[in-house]
Amino acid sequence: MARKFLYLVVVLIVLALAATFAYRIWGVQLLRQAMIPGARFESQGELPKDSYARREMWLARPDLRGNPALWLPAGVQSAAKPAAAVFAIHPTSYLDRSHWNAPLDDKEANDRAALFLRGQASAFNGAGLIWAPRYRQATFGAFLTASADAQAALDFAYADVEAAFDQFIAEAGDRPIILTGHSQGALHLTRLLLDRVAGKPVAKRIVAAYVVGWPVSKTVDLPRMGLPECIRADQTGCILSWQSFGEPADPSLILDTFDATKGFTGASRANTPMICTNPITGTPDTAAPASANLGSLVPSADFSSAVLQTGTVGARCDGRGILLIGEPPASFASSSYVLPGNNYHVFDYSLFWANIRADAERRLAAFK
Repeated sequence: MARKFLYLVVVLIVLALAATFAYRIWGVQLLRQAMIPGARFESQGELPKDSYARREMWLARPDLRGNPALWLPAGVQSAAKPAAAVFAIHPTSYLDRSHWNAPLDDKEANDRAALFLRGQASAFNGAGLIWAPRYRQATFGAFLTASADAQAALDFAYADVEAAFDQFIAEAGDRPIILTGHSQGALHLTRLLLDRVAGKPVAKRIVAAYVVGWPVSKTVDLPRMGLPECIRADQTGCILSWQSFGEPADPSLILDTFDATKGFTGASRANTPMICTNPITGTPDTAAPASANLGSLVPSADFSSAVLQTGTVGARCDGRGILLIGEPPASFASSSYVLPGNNYHVFDYSLFWANIRADAERRLAAFK
């Protein structure tokens, strides 16, 4: 499921960002030639066991200067004493085909990852101190093939995330824990929930897990993930997940791929409902008007800055679990990052930034 779903996301992103005309002529074959590494997978080696005890192995952590996760838009004040500990896994930022996995010192990938943390993980800095690891993420091309090399790249990336999480737990003390990820980061978060949270004592410390931009089946994934779906806005120890689409929406590519895979229980995902949390209300399968949106991050053309605008979009869950935002305002609809099918995957966090911030603080208050 992981490889196939990210395969879809990559196709859409490259279609939106690269040469659309060329894609229409040569299709997936063009993408494969451009993005799949030409060499076989080669492990970059295991990291020393104490690697994540070093500050340079983190893009964000409480004692790191220039922490991108501390960014705030104008008009939002910093929290005095955030009580929780937040583990954030950034989405794919490595596009190079030179390696199956990103080198830890790749500046371009790290700069992109820091940009993602500014727009996503920053929503949680009012609730907690944020740790976000560098990890040797799988390159985009790893999701354009079903080869053993691609699976090895995914496993290799996850091993870094798992090691970073273990160090995070050691450093977080007895703080309540918030988990967050997006796209490839959400993929690794689902596996982390399976391996490091489900059935473990740490599960009792989880305020919430935000598995965003990744499908989660209510019936064949959730039972193995160790936490239930968030049903109430003040519920703790639960999972939130959504995938954003403008209207008219065409999620058929996601649903077709999703239906062809097996869930964590081993049963087919075909026709099963997906978790759809409305980030405006904090509850599943609900609707909310734009007036209830506390603030969307509207980015500049190069994503280097953003302003917070209230009442920008509403949201409602539809069908098997797609989050619909109606007809988006021009500030988002004109972006080259809107993907075919009216897929607003890139903006899953920024569309609802202020509501996500309020959601995390509300659940933390309930937990405490």
